[in-house]
Amino acid sequence: MIRTLQNKELFQQVVDLLQNARQQVLRTVNSTMVYTYFEIGRIIVEEEQNGKERAEYGKQLLKGLSEELKKEFGKGFSVDNLENMRKFYLTYSISEFLTRILQIQNSETLTRISENTISQSVNGELENQKTQTLISFFKLTWTHYVFLMRIDDEKERNFYEIESIKNNWSVRELKRQYDSALYTRLSLSRDKEGILKLSKEGQIIEKPKDIIKDPYILEFLGLPEMHQYSESDLEEQIINKLEHFLLELGQGFAFVARQKRITFDGKHFRIDLVFYNRILKSFVLIDLKIGELKHQDLGQMQMYVNYYDRNMRLEDENRTIGIVLCQNKSDLVVEYTLPENNEQIFASKYKTVLPTKEEFKRLIGN
Repeated sequence: MIRTLQNKELFQQVVDLLQNARQQVLRTVNSTMVYTYFEIGRIIVEEEQNGKERAEYGKQLLKGLSEELKKEFGKGFSVDNLENMRKFYLTYSISEFLTRILQIQNSETLTRISENTISQSVNGELENQKTQTLISFFKLTWTHYVFLMRIDDEKERNFYEIESIKNNWSVRELKRQYDSALYTRLSLSRDKEGILKLSKEGQIIEKPKDIIKDPYILEFLGLPEMHQYSESDLEEQIINKLEHFLLELGQGFAFVARQKRITFDGKHFRIDLVFYNRILKSFVLIDLKIGELKHQDLGQMQMYVNYYDRNMRLEDENRTIGIVLCQNKSDLVVEYTLPENNEQIFASKYKTVLPTKEEFKRLIGN
């Protein structure tokens, strides 16, 4: 029996090793292909710059190159895809991050190389280091980068690239987060320095306010925008689409309970949804409200938070966070109901239909 158990453990160790190796190979192959497309884009751009009439010359160059490459390698080298490679190089060759990384890499390489080394060796070492740095820089799939290139603002593009890498977003998840204006929603509560930090480090969670969005976009629930559903319907759909809801909540959330009952003085109360954020080491309580937010809703959430802080929270955990999700709210009601130094209770709107750009502007303006 012991031998069998040992064999199972040995088998699992070997399986884990092989799976990790396979994933590493796939990541390496993907990064190498993306780097190759970057280099193809560079060659196209440099060749275009030698053309006398760049616009017309560029069109003919891509068309001819596409025809020859398709003969040699088959699909994947259409004119449109070659244009994407060209744009990829133009977009990322001037990237602040990439430029800084290459400068650091080149500086470190020069430091290591002896002063007596001939120039050719120095250049060769630098070129090899540059290639390896570029390969390791591109951590997403080509499809990710094709989508990211559509984002004109470099700071916003950097944010979505960082978050895609950190959270292992699929292209579908990336598109959903972009369509729901995640960067813009997170930027609302930050000053200029905070917005700049978003573009350089992604979403960094250090305090309760960092996890709050306003509004939350719940279009994945498939519910109408009007009051044709109840709070229990809203809760039921969230549970049915819990994976999507966790993605919308953000980093570090784990589901704990629904309709969590707490009892004191012989009275029962139920908290709609209970989560735990591993980064903040805090319970996060969510109450769902249809229609306009009332000051009683915030008072009720304060009671729930106080109960969790005094009866559920462990010594090494931080204070409980409460979020009331409502269809509409008055900022003044929130301001005058909650204490000035409030860092635990938050009220946010939610939308069950993805807003248009104009609607987003109005929401942000409010």
